[in-house]
Amino acid sequence: MRRFGDVYDAVDATTSTNAKVAALVAWLREAPPADAAWGLYFLTGRRLKRTVGPRLLATWALERTGTPAWLFSECMGAAGDLAETIALLVDAQRPRGPSGAESELTLSRWVTERILPLRGLTADAQRPHVLAAWDALDRRGVYLFNKLLTGELRVGVSDTLAVRAVAQAAGLPSATVAHRLMGSWEPTAEFFARLTAPDDAQAAHPGGEAFAPPRSRPYPFMLAAPLEGEPGPVGERALWQVEWKWDGIRAQLIKRAGEHFLWSRGEELITQRFPDLEPLSRALPDGTVLDGEVLAFGAGAPLPFSVLQRRIGRQKLSAQILADAPAAFMAYDLLEQGGADVRALPLDERRARLEALARGRDARLLLSEVIREQEAPTWEVLSVLRRESRARGVEGFMLKRRASVYGAGRKRGEWWKWKIDPYSVDAVLVYAQPGQGRRASLLTDLTFALWKEGALLPVAKAYSGLTDEEIDRLDRWIRRHTVERFGPVRSVEPTQVFELHFEGIAPSPRHKSGVAVRFPRIARWRTDKKAEEADQIETLRRLIPERNGPGGA
Repeated sequence: MRRFGDVYDAVDATTSTNAKVAALVAWLREAPPADAAWGLYFLTGRRLKRTVGPRLLATWALERTGTPAWLFSECMGAAGDLAETIALLVDAQRPRGPSGAESELTLSRWVTERILPLRGLTADAQRPHVLAAWDALDRRGVYLFNKLLTGELRVGVSDTLAVRAVAQAAGLPSATVAHRLMGSWEPTAEFFARLTAPDDAQAAHPGGEAFAPPRSRPYPFMLAAPLEGEPGPVGERALWQVEWKWDGIRAQLIKRAGEHFLWSRGEELITQRFPDLEPLSRALPDGTVLDGEVLAFGAGAPLPFSVLQRRIGRQKLSAQILADAPAAFMAYDLLEQGGADVRALPLDERRARLEALARGRDARLLLSEVIREQEAPTWEVLSVLRRESRARGVEGFMLKRRASVYGAGRKRGEWWKWKIDPYSVDAVLVYAQPGQGRRASLLTDLTFALWKEGALLPVAKAYSGLTDEEIDRLDRWIRRHTVERFGPVRSVEPTQVFELHFEGIAPSPRHKSGVAVRFPRIARWRTDKKAEEADQIETLRRLIPERNGPGGA
C-alpha cells in the first residue's frame, strides 16, 4: 500500500502529463504484477463496488477518535473530504504510530485480503476490521483505504496517459497496449503479464496459451479535437470528409462468431440496454466492427437526446419505452471487416467499404450523411449550411481528413469537431461544495440559479471553466460570504454572476425549474454584472428548440 500511495501522490500532485507518465513508468517497472494490475485498475477510474458506506465510516471515526459531532462537521468543512478528515483525525489522536508489518502489505493483498472479504459482513462484523486497518496504516494509507472502501478513489489519469505509461514501461507500441486495455478485464498478475507481453511472443501468458482478445473486445476510439473559429486554416476543402455531428451515445457495434456486442466510449458493455438493435446485429456478417452513434430515431429523423435518456439506466425496458424511444445505430466508420483490422486503411477506402456493407442491411442501420463537395464546395458554403444544425437535430459538423487512418485517442489535425455555438445564459451562484481529487479542499462544485417571479431558482451545476487563479479567488470569497451550511454544501450570498454555456436544453418535469441543460460549464465570471441583471427562467425556456433538438438534456 505504501508504494501505491507514493505513485498516487506523485500523480495527484502534478498537472504535467510527462511527470505523471514518468511516475507511472517508474512504478510499473518495480511493482509486482498483481499490484501493477490493481493500481492500473484504480488509477484509470475503475472502482470496486462500495464495501462500507460513508455514514458508517463517519460514525466509527467519531467513536474511535472521541471527536464531537460538531467538531467533526467543522473538520469536514475545512478538509472537504470524508476520507481525508478521518485520516487526519485518526493519525492525530492515536497513541502510537502505524504498525509496521501491516502497512507494508502490498496493494493487491490489501484489496484481496482486507477489503473484498468485508463484503457480505454485517456492519458490526466489519467494524473491528476497519478499525484495525486504521491502526495499521499511516495517514495516507488510511485515506486510500477509506477511498477504496467507499468506491470513491479518483485521480487524474486518463486512459491515454495510462496507455503511454504501460507502453513505455513494457517497450510496446501504444496501439497494442490500448487495444489490450479496452473492455472489461480483471486486475490479476496474469492479466498484467498478458498486457505487457511482447508482440512477437503473441502475448503468451505463463501458461503458454497465446493471448487473444475476447470476441467482445472493442478497439480504442479515435477522437476529434474541437475546432476554434472557421476551418479555413485546416487546408483545402477537397482534403476533408464533412459529416453532420450526431448527438447520441458513441459506441462500437461488434459482430464476431455469431455473437453481437455494443460498447460505449466509456468502455461499458451496453448490449442489454438496446435489445431493439439485435436484429441489426444479426444482419451483419461475422467479423464486423462499426464505429458510430446510438440514437433515438423516429419518423426519419434523430430524436432529442432527452428521448434516448429515458431508457438509459432503466433496469427494465418496457414495450412502451422501446416504442417511445426507438434506437438506431448511425454508422460512420468501419474498423473490422471479415475479421481483419482495417483501421490502417485511409478513410476514403473505409467509407467506401462501409457504404457497400450498410446498403440494404436493416432499417435500424443508418449511414452518417457526408456533405458532398457538389453541395458545399467551400468552407464558406459549409459555414452557412452549419446554421441549420439545430433544426436538423445535430451538433454541427465533423471534419475528417480523407487520408486519415483510424488511430487511438485524439490525433490533432486528423479529425475536428466544428460544433455550433453553445447556448448561453447569465446565472447567479447560489451554492458551493468541495470538488474531488486535487480540488477536494477547494469549493469548486457550483450551483447556479436564474430568476423566476423575484426568486432565484437553481438550474445547473458546473465544475469547470475557471482558471486556477479564479478558483482560488472564488474559494476565498465563498468562505467569507457563506450564509448557511448543509453538510459539505454552502449557501452563499447571491451576488456573483457567471456566464454559463451548455450544449443542449429540454423540458424536464424532474427539475423544479422545468428545464434541464446538458454539459453546462462556466464561460466567464461576470464581475461587470449585478445579480438582478442575471437572466430569467423564461429566457432559458425560450431557448428550447421547437422540435427539442439537438441534445436535449
